[in-house]
Amino acid sequence: MKKRGISRRSVLKGSLMASVIGGTGSFFGPWKENRVWAQGAAKPIKLGLTCDASGQYGNSGQDDMRGILMAIDEFNAKGGVMGRKVIWITADTETTPATGSRVAERFITREDCTILLGAIHSGVANAITQVASKYGVIYMNTNSSAPSEAGENCSRVKFVWDGNGTNFSKASVKNAVDSIGKNWMLLTNDYVWGHTTSASTKGLVESSGGKIVDNLLVPQNTRDFTAYLLKIQQAKPDVVATAIGGDDIKALREQVAQLKLDGKPAWINNQQDWPDVWGSPDSLFGVFGTTWYHKLPLPGVAEFVKKWQATNKEGGIPVPANVSYNGYMATRELLKAIERAGSTNNVKIIKELENLKVSATDRMQHFDAYMDPVTHQMQQTIYLARRNTKPVDKTDLFELISWTEPKAAADAAAAAKCKLVPYEQVPTVDS
Repeated sequence: MKKRGISRRSVLKGSLMASVIGGTGSFFGPWKENRVWAQGAAKPIKLGLTCDASGQYGNSGQDDMRGILMAIDEFNAKGGVMGRKVIWITADTETTPATGSRVAERFITREDCTILLGAIHSGVANAITQVASKYGVIYMNTNSSAPSEAGENCSRVKFVWDGNGTNFSKASVKNAVDSIGKNWMLLTNDYVWGHTTSASTKGLVESSGGKIVDNLLVPQNTRDFTAYLLKIQQAKPDVVATAIGGDDIKALREQVAQLKLDGKPAWINNQQDWPDVWGSPDSLFGVFGTTWYHKLPLPGVAEFVKKWQATNKEGGIPVPANVSYNGYMATRELLKAIERAGSTNNVKIIKELENLKVSATDRMQHFDAYMDPVTHQMQQTIYLARRNTKPVDKTDLFELISWTEPKAAADAAAAAKCKLVPYEQVPTVDS
């Protein structure tokens, strides 16, 4: 077995920024780092946050980081993990796989990060996975939802925390085929998440007795959907199922609303991330999936929202939702796993995470959740929602219409595609 010890290097220098957690962050070019601890204290545990700050998923990447930092702050307020402070560094992964790969490489080889967290874009997540796997560094894929992340692109060191395209499709497709119609069109972002999500939707539609009349591929960063919407008008499908994300889905929603196509055909938008909804709620339409909502009538939800708001007073988004929630939960459960393992040894932490079970109360969801030890995807409640026509305040944008148990929404095909290497083949990492 290869063994790789990671030692602390010199502190990056830069001006202190009040907006960084605890007032202890610094910038170095595009890099932001939190790295202050008392002289003589135990060596900190250093995390690398691989979060987009620009590109198609820039808004979601920063919301992801808000949740991650909230969990870190909670542990540090209690004395850290095993008496060790948790520190972090971040850089903009730019919604670009090549940048994600470079950032991950630097965090591991030059900044001595022993764990990486973050990602929205599944291509970026896969690029980070390749680097993390090479070094044996644990990677918490907080928010990218391509089925391939827990399928053919799974890894022993990676854990996937979001629901994926198959989970959301299983919660919605059969009912829509039965109750709305059998003729479907797919509108697909032309990259790995779009491809794998639409492939899953296609399989579920056909197995439910429906048919796909066309699949329109949409390049990333598309802002004019006129040609695609014209094809939809001409084809007259019963249902349009979209796998469009980030700034693209915001542009699509606005143009669908302008053309008054939001009523017919029916629209199923695989997942709607809160940062993509906030700011243009009037264009929200169709049925869509999510993993969490800030007005769930469940224990702990209201308290969590208040804590998040107290931590994130300067942000442009007033409440947490699925993206920030996923970032928080992934980080919280990671740090708890280190405590249970009593060690920062990567394989010991991996084994703890593989056996993770979280009650519905602790998850603030309707059903208990668990980590699938075969695919490393968190199995959780999947919610379907639509636009709320009777909001109680300006943030009450969703009306939840169903919640599906983890086993009913599980991606059954993932296990056959995922091939985790034996523990003995994972390079040893210990901070």
